[in-house]
Amino acid sequence: MPVHMSESGRSGRGKGAGLGLALASALAFGGSGVAAKPLIEAGLDPLHVVWLRVAGAALLMLPLAVRHRALVRRRPALLAGFGLLGVAGVQACYFAAISRIPVGVALLVEYLAPALVLGWVRFVQRRPVTRAAVLGVALAAGGLACVVEVWTGLGFDVLGLLLALCAACCQVGYFVLSDQGSDSGDDAPDPLGVIAYGLLVGAVVLTAVARPWTMDWSVLTRTARMDGIPVAAWLLLVWIVLVATVVAYVTGVVSVRRLSPQVAGVVACLEAVIATVLAWVLLGEHLSAPQIVGGAVVLIGAFIAQSSTPAKGSPEPVAVGGPERQLSTPEPAA
Repeated sequence: MPVHMSESGRSGRGKGAGLGLALASALAFGGSGVAAKPLIEAGLDPLHVVWLRVAGAALLMLPLAVRHRALVRRRPALLAGFGLLGVAGVQACYFAAISRIPVGVALLVEYLAPALVLGWVRFVQRRPVTRAAVLGVALAAGGLACVVEVWTGLGFDVLGLLLALCAACCQVGYFVLSDQGSDSGDDAPDPLGVIAYGLLVGAVVLTAVARPWTMDWSVLTRTARMDGIPVAAWLLLVWIVLVATVVAYVTGVVSVRRLSPQVAGVVACLEAVIATVLAWVLLGEHLSAPQIVGGAVVLIGAFIAQSSTPAKGSPEPVAVGGPERQLSTPEPAA
């Protein structure tokens, strides 16, 4: 009996820690757009900002990559997929989107991802989903229609919206791949190693695509403007690399391991709220009343879709947190 109580307590503390990490990740990711957009408006190409972000973070995580170099042999597909989708794909599409449409709109479109995870569960994993999950997806789609104000004939840049949607699809890969191997016991890949190599893969891919040698490096020595207020460009870059990338990815992936991709996806929806509020306060990007309502509906729909209970007969819970996911990182010696 005391053993069960102890295990329950550890599980509860683990889930609490996981939720805290997921919230920290949402806060860190939420500040990326408001820091990146002034750099883009100051003269940097969106792809160059993404390259600086990913390459800088990869450099900081390089010691961890060396430490976990065995992952290259054990999990090459996981590392390549995480780098291509969870790092290069999400960041490139998102930053390209915010160069054409408001930060809040881009993130609300991107946060169709939690609903799209249900599509992965239903059509790829072939597991049943509940009616509530379907309702959540429908609400998210309806809310998105309000966000982009379809009754105005898509007044937003269509390419910007498509880029944000591509970011949503890549984010599905981020959540799914972050969960790979979390139940493999001692053979589970270390999450920090996966992040380190994912950033390295993303940096290599983005170097070929962004061609940073063509970048106007002098922009980083000047100031950028956040709603008319001058801010040192290098300071914005430090925030993007250190907080909005390294801290965000580490806390995000570890939270998925302790919870599940679905539960972490629900908490991550707060990123859209955080980013929208920050863009409103720091960039002066005001959303209309229908867009605010639509954004709330998108987040409610994503929450319902991800937190709904599994359909009857489902072999495993769908869109709910199961037992605590154990990290592969060894416990320090007492």
